Amino acid sequence: MKRFGGMVPVSVRTDNSRDVEIMPSNLSDFNVYGGLYRYVNLVYAPKLHVEKVFAAAQVDQAGKKGTVNVRARFNKEAAGTNSAEVKLNLIDPSGKTLQSKTVQLQNFKGDVNISTFDINKPILWSPDQPMLYTAELTATIDDGTIATHKEKIGFKNFEFVKKGPFMLNGKRLLLRGTHRHEDHGGVGAAMTEDLMRKEMIMMKEMGVNFIRLGHYQQSRIILNLCDSLGILVWEEIPWCRGGLGGESYQAMGKRMLTNMIEQHYNHPSVIIWGLGNENDWPGDFPEFDTLKIRNYMKELNDLSHKLDPSRKTAIRRCDFCKDIVDVYSPSIWAGWYRGRYEEYKEISRRGFESVDRFLHVEWGADNHALRHSEDPEAYLKEVKATGEGDERSGDAVRRGGNARASSDGDWSESYFVNLADWTLKEQETMPWLTGAAQWPFKDFSTPARPENPIRYMNQKGVTERDLTKKETYYVFQSYWAQKPMVHIYGHTWPVRWGNEGEEKMIKAFSNCDEAELIVNGKSYGKKKRQSQDFPAAGLRWNIPLTKGTYHVKAIAKKGKTIIEDEMSFEYQTEKWGKPAKMLLTKSTSGDTTTVYVQLVDKNGVRCLDAKNNFRYGYTGSGRILDNLGTSRGSRYVEAFNGRGQISVKGTNGFVSVQCEGLPNAFIEL
Repeated sequence: MKRFGGMVPVSVRTDNSRDVEIMPSNLSDFNVYGGLYRYVNLVYAPKLHVEKVFAAAQVDQAGKKGTVNVRARFNKEAAGTNSAEVKLNLIDPSGKTLQSKTVQLQNFKGDVNISTFDINKPILWSPDQPMLYTAELTATIDDGTIATHKEKIGFKNFEFVKKGPFMLNGKRLLLRGTHRHEDHGGVGAAMTEDLMRKEMIMMKEMGVNFIRLGHYQQSRIILNLCDSLGILVWEEIPWCRGGLGGESYQAMGKRMLTNMIEQHYNHPSVIIWGLGNENDWPGDFPEFDTLKIRNYMKELNDLSHKLDPSRKTAIRRCDFCKDIVDVYSPSIWAGWYRGRYEEYKEISRRGFESVDRFLHVEWGADNHALRHSEDPEAYLKEVKATGEGDERSGDAVRRGGNARASSDGDWSESYFVNLADWTLKEQETMPWLTGAAQWPFKDFSTPARPENPIRYMNQKGVTERDLTKKETYYVFQSYWAQKPMVHIYGHTWPVRWGNEGEEKMIKAFSNCDEAELIVNGKSYGKKKRQSQDFPAAGLRWNIPLTKGTYHVKAIAKKGKTIIEDEMSFEYQTEKWGKPAKMLLTKSTSGDTTTVYVQLVDKNGVRCLDAKNNFRYGYTGSGRILDNLGTSRGSRYVEAFNGRGQISVKGTNGFVSVQCEGLPNAFIEL
């Protein structure tokens, strides 16, 4: 004790070695992190303490009669206690105590039923009004030991209508969703609470009312934020790909499911417990027995309903198990891994008709941030409508196989904007649709994608890995958000190109009733927003451009509210050949220097569609800001429109840039 100054040292050893009998599979399309990256607490446990409280808040379909049944689980040592006085308080969202009850307990074994509250006309929890009550339990024994526990709860009723839509509190609600991985540029899974809060608020501001937390139990901080922000939740265990292991593997899955449900039972945001993802994907075990997988899925389904009869069960992409769970999502990637995005509605309808309760999770397209295209569809002439939208083995690879956008497309933000715009306007006209969840909100790291423009990154996010918004964020916002907004497409597209006098489309995404476009001081008229007028819900203008600089302003109006957005770009008419060299420039802000790369042809003309790879190096006393998993924060990365960018924390030294087939380039900081 002297050695440690009277303190007791505690050491924690973690091991992330691969064990095929441990979920999740290494075939999963996300990094399986080791180490401690969530809060770790040393807990003082007195003679009597509360381990868990289960507060089941329910309300009838009319929303008029609510009940809260409270059970508690005490520590094992409490079983030796003769009795305790337990006081329960039910506190409304304003902090007012509505009801109090006091009971005497003599039994502390197992889950102890404490009491039930009846409440008339509770304020219902919903995405628009996420009202939270508090259940407070205080237990006191004869020696004066007091144990207190609080849980936030909410009253709601929901239904996935058989062969129909999703209902919340008696009204249809279209689930407008996204996905989240615990991953962030520079910190990996070790996200701070501030970063988590920023991420979830950005989702809510985009208009999200539903999230699937893929593909593992996530931090209670995220669940708390979903409760308070009003975001409905599908949370799942990490049975993801690889097949089915032996007894220890299966026991782990059941233990994970039990822990997830018990730990997040009280969160009013949760509506679905997910039992697995892509369980039709073999590879970890010599045997892939669909019957055994079905039997295990049934066991998980039964366990979930036993632990929590109030929530639904669901899986994604395992057709031979789709009849077991309450809600099923097939694989539909229309316009990316298969077919064209114009087929989305029909493919979704067939999926809807194949099960009792349908919910579409995972759709979208990879898009390399800051890469734009004048004609993103030009690359897809060989991609035909197939009537199918499922992802198949090898589709994620950028070469070979059938013609598809994931291999033949340009991976531009422009293409994803078109795909999202079309899909969202279609979802507005599908009254039978429960909802859909775009995949994912933010780019994330993965061992499965070494050939992507940013190596080992899944780039389907509407934000970059550091939460920098991509253009598609505003497309979703224009369909989903309630607060008036307007955004001209192309804020990160500084140079457009084409022929002299050629008409170019300028799009504004807005949820306002109308918008006016002004280019270099000249109005090009007002247009009414009509959601079914693709693209940009009719807010588009074809403007003849000549070589030069353009300043564009959009003025949008919704009722008496008027908002504006503006941006500038240059228009290039010179044609270019293949890249011949790199031009480097720099800028300094405080103690950070940023280096910019531009590919030009032999005549010095900018190559605005070049996708060459850049490899950055740095020599000096500072630190290169790489390995962030972003277009401007990666050491080896594809160009965006012939450009590249890297930053250095420091103002001295040299930055080098390599590009295969071209002379190396250097710049002194």
